[in-house]
Amino acid sequence: MSRHMQVTFDAHDPRALSSFWREVLGYVHPGPPGVDVPEGADPLAAWDDFLARIGVPEDQRNSRSAIEDPEGHGPRLFFQRVPEGKTAKNRVHLDVRAAPGLQGEERMAALEAECARLVALGAERLRRIDPAPPLDAGTIVMADPEGNEFCLD
Repeated sequence: MSRHMQVTFDAHDPRALSSFWREVLGYVHPGPPGVDVPEGADPLAAWDDFLARIGVPEDQRNSRSAIEDPEGHGPRLFFQRVPEGKTAKNRVHLDVRAAPGLQGEERMAALEAECARLVALGAERLRRIDPAPPLDAGTIVMADPEGNEFCLD
């Protein structure tokens, strides 16, 4: 029997980091429990209203955030505020499949285009690994706005 999983990120700014990853993956912020967020409405604004209504102090309202695959296939990503900073290279990272089925220069061009989009959103390009067939199709190593490494694959 397989299990569902959630990927958890420690963060200084859960809302901002979840918004970055929402754009990377095409995910959505779910609405608050028991709140029907109308189509086109901002779920983060609904969270602000919900948290104020239930009495969460303003300085605690950005202590966590989550995003989900709108089609229900991918894992949920959860972001929790932590006081400490990132001190070393992360031992687990995400590989974002940005060029499925492509090879060679066509693949690398697609990865470069996605890299440029993500840099504009706040990511940092760390390095490019060119294709080395037959085992390496080529990747671009990046870091999210809080320094967590991930690969465009």
